Amino acid sequence: MPELPEVETTRRGIEPHITQQTIQRVIIRNSRLRLPVTPNLGDRCAGQIIVAVKRRAKYLLLALANQTHLLIHLGMSGHLRLVDSSTPLRKHDHIDMLLSNGLVLRYNDPRRFGLWLLLEGCIDHHPLLSNLGPEPLTEAFHTNYLIQKAFRKNRCIKSMIMNNEVVVGVGNIYAAESLYLAGIHPKSVAGNLSHEHLERLTQSIKQILQAAILAGGTTLRDFFTHEGKPGYFTQNLQVYGRTNQPCYQCQQPIQSTVIAGRNSSFCSQCQPAF
Repeated sequence: MPELPEVETTRRGIEPHITQQTIQRVIIRNSRLRLPVTPNLGDRCAGQIIVAVKRRAKYLLLALANQTHLLIHLGMSGHLRLVDSSTPLRKHDHIDMLLSNGLVLRYNDPRRFGLWLLLEGCIDHHPLLSNLGPEPLTEAFHTNYLIQKAFRKNRCIKSMIMNNEVVVGVGNIYAAESLYLAGIHPKSVAGNLSHEHLERLTQSIKQILQAAILAGGTTLRDFFTHEGKPGYFTQNLQVYGRTNQPCYQCQQPIQSTVIAGRNSSFCSQCQPAF
C-alpha cells in the first residue's frame, strides 16, 4: 500500500503541474472503488480551478476554488500519472482529469481500493479525517507527545505507532525501519519504554520518513511516481523484507514475527526487547 512517503512524493510531483489549472473534464471509466466515486463528480468539478494540492495522512486533497476538496486515496495499489491527452490507456486506468494546460491526471488502480470523493464544508469534520493523529513531520509530533501516548500502555510499540489516531502515516515498512534505527524491538511494551527510547523513536520516525520522501518512496510492487518511475527507498531498507539475511550492523540474521496480522522484521541483537 502506498504510505505517507509515496503519497507525499506524488503530491510534490503533481503540485506544480496542476495548481492554478482549470479542470476541463473528468472521465470516469470505473466508479466502483472502495467507496463509489462521488455521483456527478465530473459535472461538479468541471470549470473549477485547483488552488492547492495538500496531503493529510495518506490522503491527497485537491482544494478547488469553490471551497470544496477532492479527496483521493491511492488504496492498496493505485497511483497517479501526469500524461499527455494522447497517451494510450493502460489496463486499470479508471479516471482521467483533463486540465487546461493540456495535461491529464490519470488514476490507475488494479485492486480498486482507492477513493475519489468530493468533500464539502470543513474537511476536518469528515469521518475519514476527523480522528486522525498528528502529522509525523510536523512540530505537533514530538517526544513529549509520544511519551504521553505510551504512558501505561500495554500494547506493543509497533502497533501503537501504526495507529493513525496516535500518529498518521507510519505504515508497516516505515514502522519496522524506524524501530530498527531506534534500536527498539517491535514487540516491546510501549509503557515500558524509557523517555530516552521514545525520544530516539520520535527522531527515527522523522528521519526515516524524510529519507524515504527524498528517495521518492518505496516500490515493492505497484507504486510508481507521477512520472511512472519507482521509488528508490527500497535500496535503503535495513530490515523490512530481509528475513534470514544478515543484519548490516551485527551480521546476525534478520528475524520476523507477526504483530496484529502484519509481518514484522527486526534484528534481535540490535533491537533488544524491553
